[in-house]
Amino acid sequence: MASTSVSVGENHGVHGDDGASQLIRVILADTQAIFRAGLRKIFALEDDIRVVGQAETLLQTQSAVTKFSADILIFESALAPNPVEAVTELLRQAPQLKIVVVTPTSDEQLTLDLFRRGAHGILSREVEPEILIDCLRKVAAGEPWLENQAVHWVMEAFRGHNLRPSGAHPKVQLTPKETLIVSCVTQGMKNKEIAVRVGTTEQVVKNYLRKVYDKLGVADRLELALYCLSHHVVDGVKPPPVPAASPEMDSAVGAAAASGAAVTAPQSAPSSVSSSVLTFSPPTVKPS
Repeated sequence: MASTSVSVGENHGVHGDDGASQLIRVILADTQAIFRAGLRKIFALEDDIRVVGQAETLLQTQSAVTKFSADILIFESALAPNPVEAVTELLRQAPQLKIVVVTPTSDEQLTLDLFRRGAHGILSREVEPEILIDCLRKVAAGEPWLENQAVHWVMEAFRGHNLRPSGAHPKVQLTPKETLIVSCVTQGMKNKEIAVRVGTTEQVVKNYLRKVYDKLGVADRLELALYCLSHHVVDGVKPPPVPAASPEMDSAVGAAAASGAAVTAPQSAPSSVSSSVLTFSPPTVKPS
């Protein structure tokens, strides 16, 4: 059967006039035409997701990521004999692209290798449509996405120093205030609760975290927590207690704590998604 060429989606080039509803432009790369057709029908029901290109071979995929302006590539791992190397090459071709890899089954080593090489999301092929949509939106916003089992594998790999080579990040000295804020992050606290704990504002907390990200060479709260666990950055540091405060402050802390669910157990998954899938709120991590 003749190979289908790289194709352009019907909605290619459609963009909102304002920034309120920014489109998520997607390339579908999958060996099965019926799977691609099914995803196109699912995405057609969403106002913020558009398919801009399709591919059914690795060669077509490589062409598509350079030809089309896309935010996310949904990449079937079976497209390449070595999907890890394929992801590396695709990101080299299109560094701005975020890649969500679809695997036939959950595989620990493949998950760790893909995550290490820069995959932004890893999903099994049996994923529910609403979960996939939620994944795309989170990944487009810059958040990594893994299933609960994969989170466990990643955490264990960092504890054993197996995911990243030692010395990947230089030793960096954090200020006392930065250390306090980071210790709160590793305990799964949101910015609002951290601000109450350290006696500052949410904006100041955000500013501190940006500086810490730059110092440690991490991209987000998950990487920060994993880095601190692996490199013992906050060993022995306890988050500051909740200060005696007004009822309004207590209410703010309670709201922040209610939203900061731990990420290491399936029952902690957000109610809006399946218990078998997890987005990354800051993980509750105890330094080893």
